[in-house]
Order: sequence, then structure tokens, then C-alpha cells
Amino acid sequence: MRPPARTQADASNSKPVVLLADPIIPEYELELSARYSLLPLADVDADTAASVRALLTVELPAVTAELMGALPKLELVLASSVGVDHVDLAACRRRGIAVTNAGGAFSDDAADYTVGLVIAALRRVAAADLYVRRGGWLAGGDYPLASKVSGKRVGIVGLGNIGSRIARRLAAFGCAVSYNSRSPKPSSPYSFVPTVRELAAGSDVLVLSCALTEETKHVVNREVMEALGKDGVLVNVGRGGLVDEPELVRCLQQGVIGGAGLDVFENEPDVPPELFSMDNVVLSAHRAVATPESIRGTIELVAANLDAFFAGKPLLSPVEL
Repeated sequence: MRPPARTQADASNSKPVVLLADPIIPEYELELSARYSLLPLADVDADTAASVRALLTVELPAVTAELMGALPKLELVLASSVGVDHVDLAACRRRGIAVTNAGGAFSDDAADYTVGLVIAALRRVAAADLYVRRGGWLAGGDYPLASKVSGKRVGIVGLGNIGSRIARRLAAFGCAVSYNSRSPKPSSPYSFVPTVRELAAGSDVLVLSCALTEETKHVVNREVMEALGKDGVLVNVGRGGLVDEPELVRCLQQGVIGGAGLDVFENEPDVPPELFSMDNVVLSAHRAVATPESIRGTIELVAANLDAFFAGKPLLSPVEL
């Protein structure tokens, strides 16, 4: 049974107060409640709001300038996700509020899942599974052949913690990896391509693993998909907003690209219904990062960041503002 969140009366003890921007899951409660007074943001009184220093987000609630304006002593926003597009980073920068994220806690699981989506999309694994389950193999014979994975040219948008792990895994398949990011990575063994369109034009598979920002919103538009081409596959494990979603649907319908593996969508949990009948598309419910192991690692990282903050020590996973 989930333990109740602490009340404001509990905050009068010696434990530092941490505001909760959204409902906390039991695993976080068990880890943090012994050291911190966890108070739901919606329930705090004016005195608490005027003095609180840390705000925790577990899912993706909007942390706006207006919200932070009601917390004059706020110094830290802790995100339990890798992406922080739900946080007004410009407002944090103006106020000098630090932001932390999940760092590398999700990276291995997200990279593993991405490789799974690449394989599933190229080899039509989900469609072949459904074909067998519906009796197609018995009634209609062998399922049509699909494209191989090994040796494909893979372009990765965003060579951070997750992107670099995706690159290493696909390189082990003999794939030729290149990437686009804000700037070249001097230590990377992979080829840097200055624009996403050029990257798509030289790739069989385009993987999105970058953050969603004003600069990257709809970074994959029709022009990029046309460059990827009729046999190309788009895989997105970043954020849905990286892709012009209505244009993606049209490009798939018109055969502009060959297929897609999608773990994220622009208006989750709403998914364009046109995708449901496409056997060249693999759909997933924003689960690339989530395993029991990665969630445990994230909770430990959040706790370590809180411990460091209240002890006046450097944060473990600060976000560059």
C-alpha cells in the first residue's frame, strides 16, 4: 500500500522540505521520506512556499516561470527524466535556480531499446508476430522478407549519454555510424554531419536521441524525411516534438520514407490513429528508458542530488542552463 505524502505539520521538524510538483510514486517515498519532508505543491501554505528551496518532478509536470515565481527561495529543480523540456530553463537561468536530471541512469536501457526498435522496424518484427498470431502463416504462407540490419548507415541526432551508447551498440552490428549535434565531439570515432538534412541524406536509419528545445522542435520535417528516402527508417526515442508528426503520417502514407520505430509522440498519450494500421511502423508507449533497474538508479541519483544540495556540495547531474 502506498504510504501517504507528508503533511505540512511534518515540515516543522528538522528535515529539509522538498516540494512535489506531481504525485510521488511509492519507490521515491520510501527512499526519500526518512531524510526529507515531502510536501505536495498543491497543498502548501504561504509560509512554506516562501521558504522552500527544492522542487521535485517525477513525471513531466510543467514547471513554469509563474510556478517558480510563487517560490521566492527556490534554488533547485530536480527532474526524474533525462529531458527537461517541461521546465522553463530560461526562467531558471534568470533566477539562478539549478536544475538536475536523470543523467546517465536511463542511458543503457534507452540504448538497448533503441536498437530493438531499429531491428523491429527494419525486420518488421511486430508485423510478422501479428501475421503469425492471426493465422496468416498457415493460411497465406511465408511472411514477406524484410531488410537486414547489419551494415546499415545509421545517423544519430544527439550524441549524448544515450546517443553515444546507441552508436556503440549499432557499430557492433557493422553499421556505419555518423551523427549530428550542437558541435562536433572531438573524442568521438564517428563522423560529424553539420545538418540533420545532410545526416538523413546519408543514412538508411535516422535515430533521434537529442533533447527537445526551441532549436530542435520539429527538427525532422518533410524535407528531412524526403532526404532520408523511400527505404529509410526513422526511430525516435527522444521526444515526440522533435518530429513534425502530421507530416510524418503523410510521409509514411505516401511512401516518402520506408518505416518508423516510435517510442515518443507529440501529444502523449494520444497517438495518431493512422499509424495503427501501418505494418511498417513499430509503436511503443514511451518506455525506452524505463526498467526496474533504471528507475532504481534514478531514485538513487535524485536522493544523492538532494543530499549534495542540502550539504552545500556539487550536484551530481546538473543541467547546463
